[in-house]
Amino acid sequence: MGLTPRSRRGCGSPCRAASGDGRLQKLLPPLLLIPMATATAKASSEATMDQRLQQAQAFKKEGNHCYKEGRLRAAVSRYHWALLQVKGLDPSVPSPLQEFGAERPLVTPEQEKELHSTQSDCYNNLAACLLQMEPVNYERVKEYSLKVLERQPENTKALYRAGVAFYHLRDYDRAQHHLLAATSKQPKDANVKRYLQLTQSQLNSYHKKEKQLYMGMFG
Repeated sequence: MGLTPRSRRGCGSPCRAASGDGRLQKLLPPLLLIPMATATAKASSEATMDQRLQQAQAFKKEGNHCYKEGRLRAAVSRYHWALLQVKGLDPSVPSPLQEFGAERPLVTPEQEKELHSTQSDCYNNLAACLLQMEPVNYERVKEYSLKVLERQPENTKALYRAGVAFYHLRDYDRAQHHLLAATSKQPKDANVKRYLQLTQSQLNSYHKKEKQLYMGMFG
């Protein structure tokens, strides 16, 4: 005995909607999809914590290899890829997914140390690349160097590169601050000494002009 038209209609629509053709998601209210998305993101991040750290290290090593070969643009790409791999893993930085109830995967002290080290290395290496690419984006060099100094305030290379960036951005006071700190750690470094001399020359010239201006006003 065959199915009646009523019984076929009763089975047809729900069965097809659940068949995986994508129409089920269209029928669900957007708010019901949010828990599904956050649950998927949580499971994925928990499963791939170590994998993402390992992949970031692999990209960083590729970037170092490209840098040594003089392929600066390729190196920059690899360092950015490495940073993307660990984006959202830092427990000290709020995650947008937490607003929807998603929990950040637990990070062990060893993983957090590796995470911060990878980030600092990539930002430092990005600054090194950009200083050799024309035209030099000194704003980016400054930004990346300061990110390194947030984690490693005594990193000599980051201090020097920040000083160079501030010098070319004509912020001579901050340039001198970073270059003096770099000099205290590498007193014989010719590049650090050169930029410190250039910076102090600019500051002396500025103060001289400022003094002459005041003398003209009140002399």
